[in-house]
Amino acid sequence: MKLLMSHRERNYSKVLEQLEQGQLTRAQAAELMGCGERHVSRLRGAYRLQGDVALVHGLRGKPSNRRLDDQELQRAVDLVAAHYADFGPTLAAEKLAERHGLRVSRERLRQAMIARGLWQPKPRRASHRQWRERKACYGQMVQMDSSEHDWFEDRGEPCELILMIDDATSAATMRFVPADNSEANLRMLYEYLQSHGRPLALYTDKASHFVVNRPGSVSEQLEGREAQTQIGRALWELDIELIIAHSPQAKGRVERFFGTAQDRLVKELRLEQIGTIDAANEFIQQHYQPWWNGTHTVAAASPADAHRSLEGFDLPAILSHQEPRQVQNDYTISYHNQRYQILPQSQLPNLRKTKVTVQVRLDGSLWVWGKGQALQVAMIPAAGAAAAPAVGLRPPSGAAETQAQVAPKPKGHKPAPDHPWRKPNTRAYLFGR
Repeated sequence: MKLLMSHRERNYSKVLEQLEQGQLTRAQAAELMGCGERHVSRLRGAYRLQGDVALVHGLRGKPSNRRLDDQELQRAVDLVAAHYADFGPTLAAEKLAERHGLRVSRERLRQAMIARGLWQPKPRRASHRQWRERKACYGQMVQMDSSEHDWFEDRGEPCELILMIDDATSAATMRFVPADNSEANLRMLYEYLQSHGRPLALYTDKASHFVVNRPGSVSEQLEGREAQTQIGRALWELDIELIIAHSPQAKGRVERFFGTAQDRLVKELRLEQIGTIDAANEFIQQHYQPWWNGTHTVAAASPADAHRSLEGFDLPAILSHQEPRQVQNDYTISYHNQRYQILPQSQLPNLRKTKVTVQVRLDGSLWVWGKGQALQVAMIPAAGAAAAPAVGLRPPSGAAETQAQVAPKPKGHKPAPDHPWRKPNTRAYLFGR
């Protein structure tokens, strides 16, 4: 007979053997076993009759009374095979309870899925990384990144998921965007700042809309700062420190979030048959983001909120695309091949030949700032512009006539038979023959 005993039960056996031999008193045996003397007496009596078997729990090796019925387990695995074949055990167990009213533990379902061939155990690989403690306060540092993935599984347009996750609590704010560019990240920052305030630091990767590889301009050098992107400039004006990660593992919080989202969120969107960015954003705002913030966040070490107020900051102006331009003598500026006239009420003294800032805000409006105030401008239509003809080839830019009205190119002049160029002596002199 093979008997499985724990270390504790084997220690009990040794103490009871010494008790039987008179080497220990009942009080000493109770102290060594960590139980009362009455329990020692009960175990001693059973040990005399049954030996080591009396020390093993009676349910050892028997199925649990709360174990799922085999037929229910088979039904659960059939449902997984039919509807959630590529789901992991955790997500599949949640969907079985949520959609089918069938409750099965994650581990029991995992074992059944492995036996059925629906799940492949993943070996754990050890990797050394330097551990970093979470920030103490909510809003002390926010990690920001985006993930390019087939989120809709060919059901809709390609998109990317932008994430801002708090380092202290793992509270997340996320949105789908058509492309990961400066405008999309500025919009995400605007939404976050409006809801939470200004964090102390933003932790990002080396994407081109965060980091620029060029020397600083003259104005940047005079102000004592390095070359900046539009987002870098906005963060500098908002007094938010920009911290750059040198590896994906350095910002592991967002990487682990995307690892979960690329598995779970993709399948959630599939179950809801979502294939558009607007519908996906509505889903994550109403379901996925509240679920994440309700189940995956932790309490910060400090109850203080490090977010700061936006009072005194013109957020639409700061979170805009800005470029410098020089005012000409006629009080005009040029921006993207278009000229703008500064109106008389904004033609300040000594404004000519000075630098102004052109702002294109997130709502699409264009603003011009000079000498600390907004200047009123009007677009100047292009001179001589004419609409292209409805059919046929388009004439050159600015031309008023069509191709039929253009005079034909004159043909070359043909010398007469008695022209001097036709004489042999002249040709030999001219051409060295």
